Amino acid sequence: MGKMAARRNYKDSLFRMVFREKGELLSLYNAINGTDYDDPEELIVTTIEDVLYMGRKNDVSFLIDDVMNLYEHQSSWNPNMPLRGLLYISMLYQGFIEQNHLDIYSSTLLKLPVPKYVVFYNGAGGEPDQQELRLSESFIKRDEGSCLECKALILNINYGQNQELMDACRKLYEYSYFVEKVREYLNEGLTLNAAIDSGIQECIRSDILKPFLLKHRGEVKQVILTEYNEELHAKTLIEEGRREEREKNAQILQNNIKFLRQLLLQNLALKGLSSARITERIQAEDNPDTLQAWASFAVSCGCAEALEKKILEDASCSEG
Repeated sequence: MGKMAARRNYKDSLFRMVFREKGELLSLYNAINGTDYDDPEELIVTTIEDVLYMGRKNDVSFLIDDVMNLYEHQSSWNPNMPLRGLLYISMLYQGFIEQNHLDIYSSTLLKLPVPKYVVFYNGAGGEPDQQELRLSESFIKRDEGSCLECKALILNINYGQNQELMDACRKLYEYSYFVEKVREYLNEGLTLNAAIDSGIQECIRSDILKPFLLKHRGEVKQVILTEYNEELHAKTLIEEGRREEREKNAQILQNNIKFLRQLLLQNLALKGLSSARITERIQAEDNPDTLQAWASFAVSCGCAEALEKKILEDASCSEG
């Protein structure tokens, strides 16, 4: 594991580990596209290794039959996948142009591979087997004349989903099964370490990813631990952000209430309408809408008795 880390400055996702061999990647491509390519050497990997997402590589790209494929794995739902795909595909095209010494200013039309973007999703969001997200859905203004579009095909690869696809690609089924087993052991109350060990042992006994798990057991465990910890960290950051936002909004509300009380009391004092009874009631009120209504009434009303009556009536209705 130390040698692996020394050779690169990123961490693989489990999905990339399972499909990093050309043969497995070709099998996945055939299953998705209904093709029957059998020579892994026809597949040319074009993944840009310097592009990271939260320090983790969860994508792979490759060329085959003049098609530029971008495959990405996600365990959390993200509606901005088409935008990420657009940016990544742009870099892939740039690399393709440079590697093939193409001149974009040439008077001859350049021939480019067809781009296809597929996201393999296995989060807990209950998404359908397949769906398509479009970049145009992000546009502030709907415009049929837009010059740009990017489509992302989202495939749900949770265990029990996309059965036809799983039947067509045994390795994808085994990956899905293994992830499900780890989750099941977690739901039974095992620690993450114990759940991973139990999932690995069960899959080896059942001949699920057996050669892969026997060879990469330690690395697999480390990758899953890192993935779960990063996911937990991300959720923690989101929750902390929400808590800070709630606290900020609560402080703003209190400041508004304080301001309305002061404004109302000052208005009353200027009109000579203040009394200990009204002041006490105003100080006890913590509903900004009520305070605003009283302030508006005070502006239009010059009668202390009428204002006092309204405040006390509102208080009585509120208590009732």
